[in-house]
Amino acid sequence: MSLFILDNELLFPPQELAEPDGLLAVGGDLSTERLLLAYRQGIFPWYEGRHILWWCPNPRFVLFPQELKESKSMKQLIRRQTFEFRIDSDFSQVISRCKTTARRGQESTWITDEVREAYIALHRSGYAHSAEVWQGSTLMGGLYGLRMGNVFFGESMFSAVSNASKYAFILYVQHLQREGVELIDCQVYTEHLESLGARMIPRPDFLGLLDRLTGSSPDRPVGNPSTD
Repeated sequence: MSLFILDNELLFPPQELAEPDGLLAVGGDLSTERLLLAYRQGIFPWYEGRHILWWCPNPRFVLFPQELKESKSMKQLIRRQTFEFRIDSDFSQVISRCKTTARRGQESTWITDEVREAYIALHRSGYAHSAEVWQGSTLMGGLYGLRMGNVFFGESMFSAVSNASKYAFILYVQHLQREGVELIDCQVYTEHLESLGARMIPRPDFLGLLDRLTGSSPDRPVGNPSTD
């Protein structure tokens, strides 16, 4: 297969033309319009060096909210209200912490300054959201991603202390489920998310769910635009 090189035209190749590892295209930009088009088609960006790479893996790692797994220890932490849970109170700090948090097996982060600014713009437009756990005025953990229709596309999470990101994730999934969200896109496999109930599904099934759950006009933001 040939790798597609994107230009200024807002267009992606068919998802089934992706490489076996999910790589579909390279280039383009991180404009709000292109990012919304990409997510609507089940495609997401990931940097490698200076190049924007666009991915649509098969199979796809997802979580159905009703399949969320909550361990006894996490239930106890939540019952004791170990952290204060908030939504969208400091998106900029969440993505910055995801950017700078060291991760095992990774020498650098894919969250470049350009990525950070692009998702802050999506947040200000009402598409990108953060879930956070706090102790007093200190952010202890959180995650961010995009909401389109009844799908949440998870992007990254971090913990400053043990279990903080799990705490935020569990409470946010429960919140999203109450709001009618039926699918959490986790993109690619991690043991961490598998322990919380995520699993693989075939790409055609995932794309069919996207088509149904984002609706015919998925570009309507959910929630109020933020100046964060």
